[in-house]
Order: sequence, then structure tokens, then C-alpha cells
Amino acid sequence: MSWTDERVELLKKMWGEGQSASQIAKELGGVTRNAVIGKVHRLGLSNRATGASPAKTEPKEKPAPAPKAEAKPKPAPKTEPARPAPAPEAKPAIPARRQIIPAGQPLPPQPSANEISPEALAKVNEVEKKAKKLTLMELTEKTCKWPVGDPATEDFWFCGLPVEAGKPYCEAHVGVAFQPMSSRRDRRR
Repeated sequence: MSWTDERVELLKKMWGEGQSASQIAKELGGVTRNAVIGKVHRLGLSNRATGASPAKTEPKEKPAPAPKAEAKPKPAPKTEPARPAPAPEAKPAIPARRQIIPAGQPLPPQPSANEISPEALAKVNEVEKKAKKLTLMELTEKTCKWPVGDPATEDFWFCGLPVEAGKPYCEAHVGVAFQPMSSRRDRRR
């Protein structure tokens, strides 16, 4: 799809009439809503919702600074930037980042006992009795990295037994970590 002059004119006309980007895309055909929004942006078309207010405020602001500029040139620029200043302060507050959860907070949910086969659970219990109980700094590519306990306590450790080829865990922990989707669904029912 290419933006021919006719298609651009139709886009401008429909945008000016207040049609939505989805409606314009449907009418034009072969173009997505996002493509319409992008073209509107590149063409510099007004944002309809705020397009009227800046046009009204610009003429009011232009005559106002002229008399102020004659009487007091410095106060006029100070009052003008003071009004836009709250808007930029509000914009950074909108995109909020996720809060980092500090250590000691509850861990994400682990598979419950009813989701793990009884055979695998028994095997894990036996293996954890024989585990090497390594710290994070003692782990290598050949040691099982299955965590045991709460990381916020001193009783936290990693299994440390030899890993299965191509996996990060020993045989018993692979049986718990990598279960077929269908068997997990069957046990829930």
C-alpha cells in the first residue's frame, strides 16, 4: 500500500470530519489503524481534542506578551514558562515503572503438591536429603541450580547435584520443573 495523493486527501478529509483512525483505515482499505495514526502524525494534522484550544490560546497569548514586553520584558517571559512547566512535570509521572520488590518479600507461587506427580515429589524429597547444599557462588554449569528455602534466610541453598545434559537441574528436579502441559492439566481436574 502506498500513500497516493488521493488517499492522503481522503485521510485529511475524514480526519477533519472527526472520523476515527479505525474508520479511516477501513475506508481506505489495505492500511492499518496504526498506519493512519502514523500518517496523521507525519502530516502534522491537529489532535482534534486539543487542536482547538491551542489555536484559541495562541492569539490571546501573543497580544498579551507585547504590552508586557514594553512595560516589563523580564516578568512576561517568566509568567509564560510558568504555565507550561506543570504540564512537563505531569508527563513524567504518567509512565510509572514497576516497583522492585525487596528481598524478604513472598516468592512467586511455586507448583503446589497436587500439580506434581507423587513419584516426582518422593524423588525430590529423597534427592534433597543427599543434596550438596551449595551457595550461589559455588554453582557451576555442572551443578543443579534448584533453589531450596527462602532466599531471605540463612537456610537457603541450591541442590548442587550433577545436572542432566542440557538442563539446569538434576534428574529429580527436571522431573518437577519440566512437566508436560497435559499431565499438569489432568491433575488439576
